Amino acid sequence: MIEAVGLTKRYGPKTAVHNLSFQVRPGTVTGFLGPNGSGKSTTMRMILGLDAPTSGHATIGGRPFRQTPNAARQVGALLDAKAVHGGRSARAHLLSLAQLSGIPARRVDEVLGVVGLQDVAQRRSGGFSLGMGQRLGIAAALLGDPQVLLFDEPVNGLDPEGILWVRNLMKQLAAEGRTVFVSSHLMSEMALTAEHLIVIGRGQLLADMPVKDFISANSADFARVRTPDGAPEQREKLTAAVAEAGGQAVPEEDGALRVTGLPLPRISDLAHAADIRLWELSPHQASLEEAYMRMTQGVVDYRSTADQRSGLQAAPAGYPPQGAAPQGYAPGQQGAPPLPGQVPPGVAAPPPNPYAQQAPYAQQAPYAPAAPVPGGPVPPQQGHPYGGPAPYGAPHPYGQQPPMPPAAPELSTPFEQGGPRSADQPTPHTQDVR
Repeated sequence: MIEAVGLTKRYGPKTAVHNLSFQVRPGTVTGFLGPNGSGKSTTMRMILGLDAPTSGHATIGGRPFRQTPNAARQVGALLDAKAVHGGRSARAHLLSLAQLSGIPARRVDEVLGVVGLQDVAQRRSGGFSLGMGQRLGIAAALLGDPQVLLFDEPVNGLDPEGILWVRNLMKQLAAEGRTVFVSSHLMSEMALTAEHLIVIGRGQLLADMPVKDFISANSADFARVRTPDGAPEQREKLTAAVAEAGGQAVPEEDGALRVTGLPLPRISDLAHAADIRLWELSPHQASLEEAYMRMTQGVVDYRSTADQRSGLQAAPAGYPPQGAAPQGYAPGQQGAPPLPGQVPPGVAAPPPNPYAQQAPYAQQAPYAPAAPVPGGPVPPQQGHPYGGPAPYGAPHPYGQQPPMPPAAPELSTPFEQGGPRSADQPTPHTQDVR
């Protein structure tokens, strides 16, 4: 079990965490939520002994992390997936961690299979993608088969298959009786993974409760009710009946009613007693994201603003706006100096640029030969100013060119051929035999 008591951390005048107390119990996945800059990473670092708290303390299994014997076999953590020597291979990185903690070398190959990196075990980790780096960090956390695990944004950079795997992994670890503490900004994923939530804002505790209770406490559930479209009097009758029963019915844009303050069975009984036919009676419960946004709207430090694009559409200083008449002249006034790009009156237009890009042959109008004058000379044939394109198969003007190599035959994917996988493609996970 993880326990924090009065945790406080100050960096000069800034207080990152203030008097934070909570417990993370085994056997359940506990989500750790909060806006950017709320102190989640700082709290995890204090739990793992990486940062010393200004006041208060944090314990794992009843003792501080630094006093935990053979901590790598008791606690596993992923705080920064890129905290790896880029010149080491994935296997060499895990092997060094195993040797420092007295973990058998065969465990390295086991966790590489668990996270799906066995086929790239000899590749340097510096060339790994973000998702592959996350898998390597998870492998390091699982290396000692610990009872307590802390993950900071474990699904960052993972593809949908990897996200599903992490979700099932967290649930499996908790089902084995382990303590699982997960920080994430993906509300939809936390709603599917976590059973308990700890929410902080500006370093202070905002909520410590199960997910269902958190959603109910920070959202307004309502019932959606629809009466026949051609009978507005029934909708008005139902609105009055709901108001008399102590509820509130608010019309929506599509003609339905949003009813709050009454459970669904009570709304159904009211409609039946008033002889009102219902086309729809459905409950609506807010999502975890809606509840989270409602709770933390007052503790967000970094808010975005609308892009006004100020000054980007205006003309440079000293120049009139594009298309406007010069200063002192009305639009179209005689004697006004020409605008940039315009030819002054009475001045011949410059000849076309002979080096300007020609339109593709398919887009150019065909050249028609000039009509012969009776009794006159035969006019020369008109064509493209640089000569017409040579017909296919005509000799090249600069000599015979080497033939084009034949196109390579289309091959089926490595999965169909049964060949090796690409290093960038995910590898099926194996069961952690430990």
